[in-house]
Amino acid sequence: MGFKMGIVGLPNVGKSTLFNALTKTAAAQAANFPFCTIEPNVGEVNVPDSRLDKLAEICSSQNVIPARMTFVDIAGLVKGASQGEGLGNQFLANIRETDAIAHVLRCFEDGDVTHVEDRVNPVEDAEVIETELMLADMESIEKRLQGLVRKVRGGDKDALDQERLLKLAQAALEDGKPARTVSIDEEDAKTWAQLQLITTKPVLYVCNVGEDEAADGNTHSQAVADMAATQGMGHVIISAKIEEEISQLEDEEAEMFLSELGLEEAGLDRLIRAGYALLGLQTYFTAGPKEARAWTIREGMQAPQAAGVIHGDFERGFIRAETIAYDDYIELGGEGPAKEAGKMRAEGKSYVVRDGDVMHFLFNT
Repeated sequence: MGFKMGIVGLPNVGKSTLFNALTKTAAAQAANFPFCTIEPNVGEVNVPDSRLDKLAEICSSQNVIPARMTFVDIAGLVKGASQGEGLGNQFLANIRETDAIAHVLRCFEDGDVTHVEDRVNPVEDAEVIETELMLADMESIEKRLQGLVRKVRGGDKDALDQERLLKLAQAALEDGKPARTVSIDEEDAKTWAQLQLITTKPVLYVCNVGEDEAADGNTHSQAVADMAATQGMGHVIISAKIEEEISQLEDEEAEMFLSELGLEEAGLDRLIRAGYALLGLQTYFTAGPKEARAWTIREGMQAPQAAGVIHGDFERGFIRAETIAYDDYIELGGEGPAKEAGKMRAEGKSYVVRDGDVMHFLFNT
């Protein structure tokens, strides 16, 4: 599994510029006017992971297949989007299909770039978008509750569970809080997810700063960091202009450019890592002469479910997983030496996969 992150924000905050840079395409039109993005642009990027390259080198793998992450560039929302302003309903529907929201906030001063509210205040911008998403959820909840009335009267268990959870979300929203603040029991998790409420999605605030502020940020990005910490959400500092320039350079040139700016890595790397942390994702590997491949799973996932990410048959017929810790695999020089040193473990159905595990699955067909 990879994951899909929707890029949202007010018009002219740098969403499309960032999307172009992240996906190294010009698919999203970047222009200084609202609604230049009419359809959501979708781009897939490789998840950078130096561990995969080391595994491929040891195994002399013919193919190297990194994990993938999908970005969806969703057109600029405005105040009133939940009521259809600025084609808002169409764009809100696109957000529902994502796993997380990357909320791009303007944290730079530039008189040449118009702001819809004629000011630079990222915290207020975040509140505008959050309010619209909450209003959209409230409308969705009201419609769903009306649609459940007959089944609820008939005592349908699924309908009763949905009604109970919808009312919990409704109470939070009416109190001015997003649905993700509701505490949900484990047995309700599946039904809760099926409600597809926008404000249940975790948010990563992306502070778009000026080029000379990319390393340390500024007072605007600090205000966003404080807000994110209060909410228990993530934040990352990025200069969309820098990312756009980097996307046009070869790897060595990009490294030199970043070094000159005092940056250790590209914003894409930081954004993906923050996204993984926000969603509780991690990586395991399969490696051999034919291919070395990275697989994305959720933290806490057991071996059969991790195997199922490769193919459903692997999960259904799971027997055991032959597992080597990444550090052991690299230090000892591959599967054979690791096995001889007693570092290959046979793990059963209850094994919780660890980040970096190099795995081989045995299963019945």
